[in-house]
Amino acid sequence: MLWPFNHFRKPLKPPRGTIETIYGMIVTQAREPLFYRDLGVPDTVNGRFDLLLMHLWLVLQRLRHVEAGPDLSQALFDHFCTDMDDNLREMGISDQGVPRRMKAFGEAFYGRTAAYDLALTDSDEALAQSFCKNILNGESLDKARELAAYARDAMAVLSRTDAAALEQGNWRFPAPRIAGATA
Repeated sequence: MLWPFNHFRKPLKPPRGTIETIYGMIVTQAREPLFYRDLGVPDTVNGRFDLLLMHLWLVLQRLRHVEAGPDLSQALFDHFCTDMDDNLREMGISDQGVPRRMKAFGEAFYGRTAAYDLALTDSDEALAQSFCKNILNGESLDKARELAAYARDAMAVLSRTDAAALEQGNWRFPAPRIAGATA
């Protein structure tokens, strides 16, 4: 897995508002109730964290293919880490406990994104199985298939989004397709 996080070069700083906009879009989409109500994502701290990671991964996937991608990816990852740190402190985690939890978040991020990257190179079924294991706690492969179809739809939307719109946060995630739901 090759991530654009290079600590030995001087990064260009994307505008803070841009990163906040993109990250806000990720958080807003990850909080969409139908993921929890209709797609079986556990409405728990862990379920919300896993869905946030999935959406962050989707955006980082697309940023790999734009010129400013490495800098935006790093800034987005840094903002994610700051947000996680802030959330832990708001939840009352002690100063001694935050670094341990942040390490666990980092391990979860890298582990899940590596699993999703690997599954992406294999098949839609492999992606569904990875989502089933990591997001749905091993339950409901059918719902995981719907989640994988949503991820593919989101990747398609992001791939059609030009670099300027992507870098400015001027795009939207698609609505998930729910089996049996009427439009």
